[in-house]
Amino acid sequence: MKLIPLPAFDDNYIWMLHDGHRALVVDPGDAQPVLAALQSEGVQLQGILVTHHHPDHTGGVDVLRDATSASVFGPANERMPEPLRRLHGGGTVQLLGLDFKVLDVPGHTAGHIAYFAEVNGEAPVLFCGDTLFSGGCGRLFEGTPQQMLASLGQLAKLPGATRVCCAHEYTLSNLKFAVEVEPDNPQLVAYQAQCQALRGQSLPTLPSTIETERQINPFLRSERPTIIASARRFDAPGVASHGAFAMLRQWKNQYR
Repeated sequence: MKLIPLPAFDDNYIWMLHDGHRALVVDPGDAQPVLAALQSEGVQLQGILVTHHHPDHTGGVDVLRDATSASVFGPANERMPEPLRRLHGGGTVQLLGLDFKVLDVPGHTAGHIAYFAEVNGEAPVLFCGDTLFSGGCGRLFEGTPQQMLASLGQLAKLPGATRVCCAHEYTLSNLKFAVEVEPDNPQLVAYQAQCQALRGQSLPTLPSTIETERQINPFLRSERPTIIASARRFDAPGVASHGAFAMLRQWKNQYR
């Protein structure tokens, strides 16, 4: 299986996975990078997976469906380009000979879903849209901090080798904030240097892995004493009333 991040817009990634013959893509906000990749890779589009309704994730769906007759899959309870198969958490999608488990991960949007699959002989893959980013998580446009915390907790329990395929190249800005929150984390400092080197060569920082995120992502570590202490320095009354995770997210919203 070949996994390819296709850059789109300013900082989006449309993920393509193919077996040399058939391909799937995830969150195609723009059809043109996908059409170009299908031609250059010499593969046929079999399926389109969508994680949530935002236009930068759905804008290319209709063009791709019409051009390739690919099947479209998306969340059960969000506005989606029709026709498509609507999915609930606990369901399964079969594409490229793989079984993709559907995970309900509300928070960024109310009906956000993610897709997880074991890949024979390779690390598992997670397409998580805008729920989990490397070093961060999505803004809470429609969900609550409690929902997002539960969603991230669900993802953090996946196998450590799982490749985390986020939909945006937000890593360096996320890590700048993460180091502010947890400056004495050596794994975080080393990972920041690694990602800076990759971006210096115009290379993607993604995919990350679940194990890496467990070590460096403050939003997966919000119950640790060092993270709670930092959140209290930002807003101690807020931590007391709403919890450390909610204050971390509020802090990140205004962090520059």
